[in-house]
Amino acid sequence: MRAKRTGWMVVAAGAVTLWAGPASAADTPRAVKTDMPRRLVVSIPDRKLALIENDELVGVFAVSVGAPGSPSPTGTFTIVNRIPNPTYYKPGKVVGPGAANPLGTRWIGLNEKGYGIHGTDQPRSIGFARSHGCIRLRNKDVEELFDRVRAGDVVELHAERTPETTRLFSR
Repeated sequence: MRAKRTGWMVVAAGAVTLWAGPASAADTPRAVKTDMPRRLVVSIPDRKLALIENDELVGVFAVSVGAPGSPSPTGTFTIVNRIPNPTYYKPGKVVGPGAANPLGTRWIGLNEKGYGIHGTDQPRSIGFARSHGCIRLRNKDVEELFDRVRAGDVVELHAERTPETTRLFSR
């Protein structure tokens, strides 16, 4: 059964507000196997994100994390929404979907208000601590990730290396 979607979707993201236009099926989780637990593990010091499905490592992506003045939050979160081709808003500035959008081509929102995983218009920032707290990926990587994750999936952001992050990212 598919939920009926009407109206506009607005999501706050730190100092910005994302406006995705008409709510669409893309932000609605598709039917997925309930027996396939999925989680994302982010190591802030390694600047890497791992996608894990059924306790199997599916992929590792280089990321940009929060700058020292705007660090990424740490802890365990969940994905609350997915927005393709978001519009970026901040006071006095609006950037529609396209190459100049600071959010890139996809937004994956977390249950920590204002934070998410998204693409970028600055691919050279990947691998560094340069974001305003969000986790940035190259657009091609966030598009791949976007297609695999759903609302409710777990996202772990680690400020320090753990035995698991060492194992995941030392390959």
